[in-house]
Parts: sequence; C-alpha cells; structure tokens
Amino acid sequence: MAAAPSAVNQRRSRRPAPRPPEGTPAPAELARMARRGLADAARVAHWADGALGPGRDGTGSDGNGTLSDETAARAAEDLGLTAAQVRADWDTARLAGLVEVHGDSARPGWRLRAWDRDDSAVLRGWVALFDAWSLAVPEPAEREPAAVAEVVSAMPQVLSFLQLSAGPVPVEQLLDLLEQRVTELRTERCEIPYGPQPEPVAEPEAADAPLAPLLDWALRALACVGALTYGDGQATLTPLGSWAVWVKLEQICVAAQSPAGNIEVAAEEMLRGCAQLRPNAARAEYRAWLAARPVGSAVTELLGAARGDDALLRGLAFEALRVVGAPAEPDVRSVADEPTLRPYALLWLAEHDGIDPEDAHEVLTREEATWLWVDTAAAVADHGEAPMLVRHLESALQPTVPQLLDEVRAVGHPRTVQVLVALAAAHPDPALAKAVRRAAFQVHTGG
Repeated sequence: MAAAPSAVNQRRSRRPAPRPPEGTPAPAELARMARRGLADAARVAHWADGALGPGRDGTGSDGNGTLSDETAARAAEDLGLTAAQVRADWDTARLAGLVEVHGDSARPGWRLRAWDRDDSAVLRGWVALFDAWSLAVPEPAEREPAAVAEVVSAMPQVLSFLQLSAGPVPVEQLLDLLEQRVTELRTERCEIPYGPQPEPVAEPEAADAPLAPLLDWALRALACVGALTYGDGQATLTPLGSWAVWVKLEQICVAAQSPAGNIEVAAEEMLRGCAQLRPNAARAEYRAWLAARPVGSAVTELLGAARGDDALLRGLAFEALRVVGAPAEPDVRSVADEPTLRPYALLWLAEHDGIDPEDAHEVLTREEATWLWVDTAAAVADHGEAPMLVRHLESALQPTVPQLLDEVRAVGHPRTVQVLVALAAAHPDPALAKAVRRAAFQVHTGG
C-alpha cells in the first residue's frame, strides 16, 4: 500500500552520505569506543530500568533529575559502587539519553533499548553527551557567568581548529584562538546607542577576567566526556571527538546549502515547499531543515503537521521523519494509537525495525490499509492529476471494486465522499464511475 507522497512522486532515491575525513574509524569501531566510554552510565541505566520501573518500589529521582539519597544508596549497594560514583554515572546516562526522568520517576530512554543492537543509537547518545560537555564538570564558581557563556560559545571554533590540526595542539595556541574568538563575540554584540547616554557605572567586567582558567575548565570537561585528551600542556581530539566535530561541521554545511530556502520556516510550510520537489531534492531539504533545529522540537513540529487536514503533508511529514531516523522512534510510537496517524506510524516503525519497505504494509490490518488507501487517494485528489487517481484505484488490496467500496465505506475516513466523487469524475468507465458515485451518495446520506 503506497503512502501519499509515493503516489504523487516516484520512488524516493537515496542521497549518498558524505564521507568523514580520511583516517576516521568505521562507524562500528566508533560505536565500540562509545560503548566503552559509556559502559558505567549504561550499567546504572540498566539498573534503573530494573529497579525503578513500573510496579517496582524504587523512589527514583527527586523531581529535578538527580537521584534521591535513598535511591543513590540503594544503587551503590547493588552495583558495588560509592554513592558519588552512582550519581556521576547517572548524570552521564541522563545527558546521553540512556534514561529519561519524568517527575519523581525514571524510565529507560530509547537509546538504552537499542544499546546492544544499534550502533547509530550508541553514537547519537555519545554525541548528545558531547553536546552537553559544559555540564560534565562544574564551572569555576568564582568566574562571571557572562565570561563562562562566552567561552562556551567560542569553543566550537577551538574544537574545529583541533579537528583540522589532527594531532596535539599546545594549550597556549588554543588560548590565543579562544581570546580572539571571545573578542569577536564581544564585538559582534556591541551596539552604539543613539543620543546622549548616562555615565557608565563601574562594574566588574567579564572582559577583565583572564580566560586561561576557563579554557582549562572547558578542556577538562571535554576530556571528561571523552572528546579529547588533555595533559602536558597540550590537547588532542580523540577519534570520537574528531568524528563528532566533523558531524557538527557537516550539519552546518547542509543547513547552509538548503536548495529551496525552507530552513527558517515552520514544518507545514517546509513540507508544502517540498511537495513539488522530486524525492531526492525533497530529502535534501528535509536534512537541511532538520540540521537547523533541535531534533526533539523538529519531530514535534512534523507530527503536528501530520495531524492536519492535508493528507499529502501527512505522508511528507513521515518521509521527513524517515530522515530523522532512530531519534524519532519514541514520538512516532506514541502516536501509533491516533487513528489518523496510525497506518503511517506503523509503516515507519516497521521500516525502522528493518522490514523491507516493500513488505512493510503487511504490518497493517485490512482496515488500516484501506484507511491509508483513502488517505492517499485524498492526497492524489488534492494535488495530483486524474490519471494518477485512476492508477491509484489499481493499488487497492480488494480484488473487486464493489468489495473496495464496501470496505472504504466501513472505515469511516472523513474524506471518503470527496475521494469517491473525484474518482468517479476521473474514471473513464461509465459503469464503474456510476457505481462509485452511488457509493459516494450513500456515504453522504448515511445510507
């Protein structure tokens, strides 16, 4: 059973993925490194899955995402660790998405479920930890918050320099680069007000604070998450750190090269802009749009667009979610009980689980497949041409038109009448068109 965009466009083609720099370990080896680095966090996450899940008497989190004293002590006893070690591993598991905290309870994240079988899930978890490096080690308490924020904003350029250097870099050189970048940031946000201004009040300025201690903090935090090694007055990216920086740079390049200019618009407008693109160009646009925003909010936007009245956008939204991949799994699974989205969600989940797209329709019941047929026909009727709608009739599971009409009427799709009227108007066989019009009239009158 074809989904809406497949009926309007040809089979989607795959854009070859860009290659990482020469010398980067294969994804399987990178995943092994990430598993080793996150082994302690995964161990605590698995413990929480068993001890704090539904029906168990664990007290879980204190409501702020940190373990309660009682739970930390219990985990320490069970795992043979100190409470401080448990808390540190728990924080790492949260940052890597291995556990999700909801109020005073915790549940395993999707990455923990896929930990042993899905290398991409492991790598995404490590990149999530890498993105949160500034939370891995407490920032210097005596430093101005503004100065800390400037250093965090400047570190991507420092990391890019380390990645391009492909080897050890003296800390003094990194400090020079950091000072230059912080100066640029201060210049960029400098605004000259118009008109007379009061005399400035003397206050401690972040600009007066030396950056060397903050660079030391940043490098220690990045070393803590496994992105680099730091010692003897120099820093070197690890293979994982170098790969992660390359991934971030690639995302920026993709976002900057959006061919149709839909990066900054909302999901629904972006999907409408992609409706006229060929599949390969549309997928490039999805990638650019996704690279420019956090994955969680992007998935929420796409599902919101899928809930609308336009069936074509519903199908395109799930095409974009295929580009998102594994991070969208929890949200897609959560909408599988919504009648409007259920067939699309089930097909997405089947393909995500490794079922061939040609066979994925077998996960649908007859009623769900018929509902999807009507929804696809609505997309074709709204955006396609009459011959396409006639060809869509041939894709129905039902062996005869009378049987198809009976089952279409039974599923109760809100666009049934419009679809049948459009099909009757498009079909060249007068007898069949008459039968379809009769069915449309019966649905309309409730007969």
